[in-house]
Amino acid sequence: MLFASSWAIDFVPVGARDSTAPFTLRSAVLPEPPDVFPGFGREVLAPLDGAVVAAERDERDHPAYRGLRSIGYALTQRRRVRRGWRALAGNHVLVAGEGVVVALCHLAHGSLHVQVGQQVRAGDVLARCGSTGNSTEPHLHVQAVDRVDVARASAVPLTFRGAVPRNGEIVDAG
Repeated sequence: MLFASSWAIDFVPVGARDSTAPFTLRSAVLPEPPDVFPGFGREVLAPLDGAVVAAERDERDHPAYRGLRSIGYALTQRRRVRRGWRALAGNHVLVAGEGVVVALCHLAHGSLHVQVGQQVRAGDVLARCGSTGNSTEPHLHVQAVDRVDVARASAVPLTFRGAVPRNGEIVDAG
């Protein structure tokens, strides 16, 4: 599987109506600014105790691509893959815990609250949700791997409260 992503989960934050930004005729044909999405800028919390072993913060957030624009964006996927995992992840934090490294990706430009070498506890604020790397709208990509070098890593199953969320399931912090 590409860059140990077989157990990865993409969390798309939703607003009060359990949906992302409204889909309009305009969004069907034009890129949208990331800040119209309810997830943009939401806090991203550490999912485990551990040490920050990698962090990237300098990539700018890009527009969201839905509708017709998403087709053009998809056609450039191969180019992003050739640039490697970091290009796909965008701004990210890797936290190493006991026997696992968890990657949190697509973080907002300049939003990281942590640095490499810092110890974190589950629930600490790491950054804010963004739209960097291989992202068509603001969301959080989470994957667990067996080593820091994601390009050579194997995927580790990722569960929440003992289960893998179903596609479309609303997962809250409670």
